[in-house]
Amino acid sequence: MKVKIVNHSKFSLPAYATIASAGMDLHANIDEPLVLGSLERSLVPTGIFIELPVGYEAQIRPRSGLATKHGITVANAPGTVDADYRGEVKVSLVNISKEPFTIEPGERIAQMVVARHERVEWEEVAELSKTDRGAGGWGSTGKK
Repeated sequence: MKVKIVNHSKFSLPAYATIASAGMDLHANIDEPLVLGSLERSLVPTGIFIELPVGYEAQIRPRSGLATKHGITVANAPGTVDADYRGEVKVSLVNISKEPFTIEPGERIAQMVVARHERVEWEEVAELSKTDRGAGGWGSTGKK
């Protein structure tokens, strides 16, 4: 699938790291290092603008290495870029660790996964069909 992209950054386009990767790395399009203190958030620009076809979205997800090693994650994970959005893709990063973390210019800060989605039409009914689980919530399916 071809997707139109404008790159106003000085870094490479988002790319898949391997043949089986689902996500493409996004780079911080910043001119100088950005320090995220403990529990601080920042909207980090990527310098890219995309035009997705209707019926697709781009999901912005944390990078596992940053999250596990440094506590840097996407505040609204997964963030959604809708097909009709034409602004710059930015990443809402948050530092959930106790230590400050420095984001360097061009650093890979998140992953972008392009996914197909459906639109629903609601069919209002008086009740839903029965299942074995019913209304059981968290923990209702037992321990394995």
